[in-house]
Amino acid sequence: MNNNYIVAKKVVNKLSNLNLMLVSAESCTGGQIASTIIDVPGSSRVFDRGFVTYHNNSKIDLLGVPKELIEVKGAVSEEVAISMAQGAIKKSKSSIAIACTGIAGPSGGNQDKPVGLVFIALIYDKKIVCIKKNYGNIGRSLIRKLSTKSALNLILDI
Repeated sequence: MNNNYIVAKKVVNKLSNLNLMLVSAESCTGGQIASTIIDVPGSSRVFDRGFVTYHNNSKIDLLGVPKELIEVKGAVSEEVAISMAQGAIKKSKSSIAIACTGIAGPSGGNQDKPVGLVFIALIYDKKIVCIKKNYGNIGRSLIRKLSTKSALNLILDI
């Protein structure tokens, strides 16, 4: 049993006890947050839907992220992560939204936004929290796995 599953099980139990529904909006994790949650039996009580918006156009089309915001701040930014979460919550009947955007590598980074940079935003009860992680260039798979774990832990912190 992997560590992310254990955290996801805690998330499902907590959200179930609080009678809350969750929506996810993912870019660099490619649906891994949603997939990890729905691996848990009974997750249908707490998980509404997930948006995988890997390309910038999908962030704009599906979540309503302003094109200008992506052009000015970049897809990997606190502002875009928050906008993704806002769009996801508007497109669902959920009370909590989690969103993740980052650079999983092995390329695509630069000096200002290196490989391993990830932003995770959470919206709950009109509160917005966004965390920044810089995992470094530790490999695409591990960056995605650690980002998923960070997102799940952020949900647990509500």
